Amino acid sequence: MDKTFIIDEDRKQRLGFEEVIYGASKSVTLLSELVKDYSEKNKNVLITKLQQDKATVLLNVYKTAFYDEESGIFMLYPINKVEAHETKIGIVSAGSSDIGVANEAYYTLEYLGVNSRVIHDVGVAGLHRLLNKLEDLKTFDILIVVAGFEGALPTVMGGLLPQPIIAVPTSVGYGSAKHGETALHAMLTSCANGITVVNIDNGYGAALGAFRMLKLIEK
Repeated sequence: MDKTFIIDEDRKQRLGFEEVIYGASKSVTLLSELVKDYSEKNKNVLITKLQQDKATVLLNVYKTAFYDEESGIFMLYPINKVEAHETKIGIVSAGSSDIGVANEAYYTLEYLGVNSRVIHDVGVAGLHRLLNKLEDLKTFDILIVVAGFEGALPTVMGGLLPQPIIAVPTSVGYGSAKHGETALHAMLTSCANGITVVNIDNGYGAALGAFRMLKLIEK
């Protein structure tokens, strides 16, 4: 293994979750060595933003591994879900173009052992769809809200719902959407008080933020 990469073996003890690997910038060779190390220890590992060509190489070696093409999430072992318990985290996506980022949040939480539910396609372009879901949305303790274009959905939800809201801008939209920068700036300057904002396309970061909040609530 490339010794410049040292796995943080103590992270779970410190923070409550294992180290996660960012796959987009790593070579297939390095990723193969890392996954081999986890496999030999019979430990699961989560890789984010993994391109399909790299995933194909790993899937050819590790036949039981899981890969979601839309989100780029890879797990060495798929999660065997136990009997469903109360779902405390809701993931809301504005449109079908945001599904990949919403899935990244969902599978990250699944890897962490947290049950969540995704509600797709309730963006402000069809506000009635959101209004029809309000009673359902009130049942969650924490909401992750994923939106591109002008990024208005978290502000609208922040004015209607009391829970902590973690806003995720996505790199979706034409021209002046600027690959998610417009949505990011809109969320950062939201007039709905108390919204938390993560970086563009960072469904993983939103999931970890929600995980930390949930563990504090449970404590």
